Amino acid sequence: MPETQPLYLQENQPDGVPPLALTGERTLPDVPLENYWYRRHLVVYEWIRARVGGLDVVDMACGEGYGSAVLARTAKRVVGVDANPEAHEHARLRYTGPNVRFARDLVETFAEPADAVVFLQTIEHVRNPDEILEHFKAMTAASAAPAVFVTTPNLLTLAPEGAEKSENPWHVKEYRAHEFRALCEAHFAHVELYGLFHAGKLGIHQYAIENLGWDRIHKTLRFSKPFYDRFTPAISTADFAIRPADADDLDRALDFLAVCRP
Repeated sequence: MPETQPLYLQENQPDGVPPLALTGERTLPDVPLENYWYRRHLVVYEWIRARVGGLDVVDMACGEGYGSAVLARTAKRVVGVDANPEAHEHARLRYTGPNVRFARDLVETFAEPADAVVFLQTIEHVRNPDEILEHFKAMTAASAAPAVFVTTPNLLTLAPEGAEKSENPWHVKEYRAHEFRALCEAHFAHVELYGLFHAGKLGIHQYAIENLGWDRIHKTLRFSKPFYDRFTPAISTADFAIRPADADDLDRALDFLAVCRP
């Protein structure tokens, strides 16, 4: 019989908040195994949080809701939108506040006006990216300072070398830097493209893998699991960096972040 994947649930949830299961479709806080991906996403929300102070923000495909709560620390209002009933119910119960709420809807049909739309690590999941970006542009059209923030993983660092897609079953299309820029520029007159990179201890870890044979060493000495059981939960947002980059640097980025304006 085929081996079944273990089910990882969020730990230590507040009373009355149902934990979500880690399926690979969305990242989750409070799952030690998932901490690398959670922090990799969280650092982008923190970066955007510093740029949406006093604005009305829509967080599309908000998933578990942690990112909407981060944005609400500075934004005037935040609406987290997700179609998944379990994720919506979890977010609604866990993240409460006077300036944050959650709507169960599709990204294609939720249409409340906003100053900023945030769409992180999701455009690779959709079959109609052009339609969606036009929809976001329309949502922000009446704003005095419109902005659409979009992130996606870099095909060149996510998928095996030479492959056109990773093994993630939830992804429809994964982008190279020039493809992602072209997609955004087809809908917005002004596009700033940034790369997300390893820093801190993740930068050291990456150097050790690429230059010192670290993967071979820990497998040979058979301490991979004890090491990563300690290393992964210790990763923080300080172990990632977001910076403008030229074309060559962007090819080495983990994720792309586009800030789009009409």
